Amino acid sequence: MRSWFKSGDPWIWLIGGAVSISVIMVLGLLLLIAVRGLGHFWQPPIVEATFHDGDQQIVVLGTIRTAETVTAQAVREAGFDVPEEQDLVDRYLFHLGNRDLTGRDFQWFIGDFLSEFRYPEDAIMLERREWGNFFGYLQAIKQDGEVIAEGERAFEELVPRLARSRELVDATVRMERFDIGRINFAIERERLEQRRIELNERLDEEERAALIAASQAEVDRLNQEYQVLFDELTILRASGRRDALVARTSDGQQVTINLGDVVRATRANTMTVPQKMREYGARFWAFMTGYPREANTEGGIFPAIFGTVTMVLIMSIVVTPFGVLAAIYLREYAKQGPVTRIVRISVNNLAGVPSIVFGVFGLGFFVYFLGGNIDQLFFPERLPAPTFGSPGLIWASLTLALLTLPVVIVSTEEGLTRIPRAMREGSLALGATKAETLWKVIVPVSTPAMMTGLILAVARAAGEVAPLMLVGVVKLAPNLPVDGQFPFIHLERRIMHLGFHIYDVGFQSPNAEAARPLVYATALVLVLLILVLNLTAIAVRNRLRERYKSESD
Repeated sequence: MRSWFKSGDPWIWLIGGAVSISVIMVLGLLLLIAVRGLGHFWQPPIVEATFHDGDQQIVVLGTIRTAETVTAQAVREAGFDVPEEQDLVDRYLFHLGNRDLTGRDFQWFIGDFLSEFRYPEDAIMLERREWGNFFGYLQAIKQDGEVIAEGERAFEELVPRLARSRELVDATVRMERFDIGRINFAIERERLEQRRIELNERLDEEERAALIAASQAEVDRLNQEYQVLFDELTILRASGRRDALVARTSDGQQVTINLGDVVRATRANTMTVPQKMREYGARFWAFMTGYPREANTEGGIFPAIFGTVTMVLIMSIVVTPFGVLAAIYLREYAKQGPVTRIVRISVNNLAGVPSIVFGVFGLGFFVYFLGGNIDQLFFPERLPAPTFGSPGLIWASLTLALLTLPVVIVSTEEGLTRIPRAMREGSLALGATKAETLWKVIVPVSTPAMMTGLILAVARAAGEVAPLMLVGVVKLAPNLPVDGQFPFIHLERRIMHLGFHIYDVGFQSPNAEAARPLVYATALVLVLLILVLNLTAIAVRNRLRERYKSESD
């Protein structure tokens, strides 16, 4: 046994076991996130049961979110009459929907007081734009207040009319966001131009009046164009609210719901597996490409994905040259002495500073100082409303660049250190200068190390949340930072971020049970996004490594 320990084999097994446990834990976490997140998009059956509570009977209709076993004592303390000899009871969390009618989406029911589960084929689930899901029984379809289909024909009539309503709602949103948004943007630009003319002291009164008159004429033209679009929008909205459905809830209430307020309708208990798979794909696609609704607890996460990717790309563009140049200077040009050692120690310590400190620095320096001075110099006509003097995309990216700068510096300097001295001496012996040796020999060979630093920077930046809450990330951003309006990339706009979206939905949501699956789904998207960004950078690094390795051979 002593000789076995002296051979070092136990430590090898210990290290191998620790690595295996770590890999299993990571894979298990990813599997848990994937199962709970992706399972949200699968349509479960709609369950009907009767809940008996003394003399009171309640018909329950909805989907079962989860089931668990609890102690009977806890149920007795809650006021339910459970036999004394019973130790455990089952309880079910029902997603009942109908929040506009009952005030809540979810409710626990004790299994001992529920009748046998039924799966009515005529039960329907409506995903609405407001108030969450609706569960009930379809009774009739109305057009302009007149009943045109009842009973079984109602669902057949519902499908094409719902598709028509969705198309009209989408057209309305596109007109509001793009056409009318373009005109509002142009009107605001003319307003700022008039303000700029008023502040220009080099113009005399006649010139100023002529320029303002020309700008006002353009505003009048834009207002006329706006009125035409507004009239078209009014017609679209009225057409989109032509159709409605009448449904009955489990307690017998008759409810009329406009089809313009419905996203999708499903009769889950009559759907086949292929139909459920198509529905699953449609819901997942809507989640990835749609916009949030209902305080981010419903809808999609496309603005958060777009904001995260845009911010990381700008951060990478900023941090790479600064980090590489700093590492080259410290390694190749700076005199190796106490000052250089202090700088290296400071860089290493900077990597350990809490991220929220970077956020406070970014808010104070980038936003208030730098952004405020930019507004004073280049956007005086917009004051006191800030342009760059408020949190935005550019300041979030610069804060993350500062946060990840030490990682790039250390990785690049390590790569420069590993280059053989003979390579430098060979280049100098052939007559190259120090600068030529550096930029044509040393830097290309150390490119894989630079890419390693960038990979680590991207991995950390994409998952940061705390500093971004101060310098540019918000709960809901009405506009993307990139659109068709000049200058096309709006660095001053605030953005959404997947990490902050997870925090907001998971801990700030007014409807925690409805938001819980979205937390897992969004977390899975964030992990996959970081994985894709890292794999792309790794592929580039490996290609560069093979290229310069073959050239050196």
